[in-house]
Amino acid sequence: MPDIVNAVLVGPKGILLGRRSPDRRAYPDRWSLPGGHVEAGESFESALQREIHEELGLTIRLFSLLTTIEVANPVASFHLFTVTAWDGHPTIRDREHTELRWFRPAEACALDDLALEEYRPLFDKLGGMAASL
Repeated sequence: MPDIVNAVLVGPKGILLGRRSPDRRAYPDRWSLPGGHVEAGESFESALQREIHEELGLTIRLFSLLTTIEVANPVASFHLFTVTAWDGHPTIRDREHTELRWFRPAEACALDDLALEEYRPLFDKLGGMAASL
């Protein structure tokens, strides 16, 4: 089963989501958390740092494992990390996403085009954590 790491970047403007490119094989034109596949021999933490730097140009500094989501179609394990401190400004650096946007947790929860339905309870839970947003 492939392992995928995702960053739940939580900042003053909310949670950062990226709209996946329409030509992506998995979850085209849907809002998702940034991240990607763990390479052979790579730790989840190293994969997260690499993927976020590749996709967004950020160096993440403070992060912790939030949850793991098992998905049946396509089969994968998504390891979600809360990221609360980073260096740089999120910028699209590859063809994976066409747009980046900050959402308040309730707004993210209400989106009808999320990549994973399993995000909804997570965003709802983060509403308490990000109550100061």
